[in-house]
Amino acid sequence: MSATAKLSVIAPGTPAAPSAPPGRAMIEVQGLHKLYRTREGRDIEALKDVSFDIADGEFVTVVGPSGCGKSTLLKILAGTLRRSAGSVKVRQRPIDGPSRDVGVVFQAPVLLPWRTVLENVLVPIEIQGLPMREYEPRARDYLRLVGLEGFENKYPHELSGGMQQRVGISRGLVHEPAFLLMDEPFGALDAMTRETMNLELLRIWSQSRKTVMLVTHSIPEAVFLADRVIVMSPRPGRISEILEIDLPRPRTLEMINSERFGTYVCAIRRHFHSIGALDA
Repeated sequence: MSATAKLSVIAPGTPAAPSAPPGRAMIEVQGLHKLYRTREGRDIEALKDVSFDIADGEFVTVVGPSGCGKSTLLKILAGTLRRSAGSVKVRQRPIDGPSRDVGVVFQAPVLLPWRTVLENVLVPIEIQGLPMREYEPRARDYLRLVGLEGFENKYPHELSGGMQQRVGISRGLVHEPAFLLMDEPFGALDAMTRETMNLELLRIWSQSRKTVMLVTHSIPEAVFLADRVIVMSPRPGRISEILEIDLPRPRTLEMINSERFGTYVCAIRRHFHSIGALDA
């Protein structure tokens, strides 16, 4: 492994993960377990002894083989799935259900076809019973931030896939959450659009300074976006390794071809050589 790459490592099953960089922890996860009960009455362990924290304003990505519990972890952090054991805190407050502190961007934008772009962005405001008059200017600001100014009155079918996902990002941010969860948001896009959206996401993050956790199957995407990458093991999902990504910001696509970038990708990929479950 090249000496130029600074890696922070945790052994599988170790309860304490490397802590977030200096600064206030926004997210604190300790000893997280999740068991599912099958119809036959068997218990399936989806997550085991998962512990980590994320600093305020940090961008963290999560990679792991299919079925390792990545989406389960995200749902628990979003408050839509109960944990079996352990603790999850956002801003030192326990997460035991959906919270206004957390925004979510899904794999597919899931836009309502009968609503305009602006109306779709405002759906969380309507659901939470927040004052529409106060939040509509914020919705317009976020559409401007993601490059969709002038598309407020368009309908989803009039947008490309990448544009629809930008609407989804705006919707995830409109209620000003402290923490944004993203579940493989660009997985359905073609390679070129995906690269463009990665750059756009980093631009949006740099301007909004939200704390972000993004789940992806793509190792290069995980490295390109993150301050740190959480690598998960096959089920039951544990933290195999946490890598600090020592690449300068702002990131550029040219970095993907650098030796240091390749070192990080290889360091993550070695966990999955035997199962071949991740994208190249």
